[in-house]
Amino acid sequence: MNNDKTEPDALDAYSAIVTSVAAQLTPRVAALTIRSRAGEAAGSAVVLTGESHLITNSHVVSGGDHGTAEFADGTVAGFAVVGRDPLSDIAVIRADREIPAPPDYGDADHLLVGSLVVAVGNPLGLAGTVTAGVVSALGRSMPARTRTAARLIEDVIQTDAALNPGNSGGALADSHGRIVGISTAVAGFGLGLAVPINATTHRIIHALMHDGRVRRAYLGLVTTPAPLNPGQAERFGQRTAMRIVEVVEDSPAARSGLKPADLVLAVDGAPLGSAQSLQKRLFSDAIGQQMEVTVLRNGALVDVIAVPAELSD
Repeated sequence: MNNDKTEPDALDAYSAIVTSVAAQLTPRVAALTIRSRAGEAAGSAVVLTGESHLITNSHVVSGGDHGTAEFADGTVAGFAVVGRDPLSDIAVIRADREIPAPPDYGDADHLLVGSLVVAVGNPLGLAGTVTAGVVSALGRSMPARTRTAARLIEDVIQTDAALNPGNSGGALADSHGRIVGISTAVAGFGLGLAVPINATTHRIIHALMHDGRVRRAYLGLVTTPAPLNPGQAERFGQRTAMRIVEVVEDSPAARSGLKPADLVLAVDGAPLGSAQSLQKRLFSDAIGQQMEVTVLRNGALVDVIAVPAELSD
């Protein structure tokens, strides 16, 4: 009898969470129509500020600078693109009239595998669609590129909440209705990916709102994660580092003396265990500034001074 009662109670609690999040977010997620010379494209966007800004994916608005945003209450607003950053797949747009108030934004760094998440978007032209699932993996990476540069979008959230074309730019929320990600891609049957909302994303959003673009520093390294052996791990107090696979010719890294096969342990004294932890340091404030790179080369510690340049568009 207890088991029979527990199952409906659990389902009722799950349903209550999903319906509560849906009620909070559906009015705050817009269906976008983007006009360009190639025709019209569709996607989703989430209200970002009380000044009519919304956040969406860069690829959603890559074809044009203007469009319309339609909300669940029937409100239709024109919008213009404020700034877009293909290397994070984030864009900020601004509506030309008053729109619903923004939802609360959380921190994806606090998510756990198995955490309940709710996706709200406009897949296949169906406005206000809500799906629910769990975080199925964290720390995924997804390639992004422009005509001249490529990088990994860091700490991507993988979820089994159903995502379909048109969900891109929509909300991924936690059980409290806080936005923790912006849905960006369908990774395969039953899998979706979302760009996380965290400190790095807020930095990108700030740059887009104030400058219309994100300035990044450039070293010219191709690296891959490499485990340290037990002795090295004990000696340096970390289990992983980044092995240099390639140094781009005539890049800041090449001029500094960094070499393929070097094992990068730290930058400016901070341990480096992933490509993401290096990318987080390569924003505008690093351009032209000396950066101390500590590497393990043929068993010896070597400190190299590199001066990042600005990454061209």
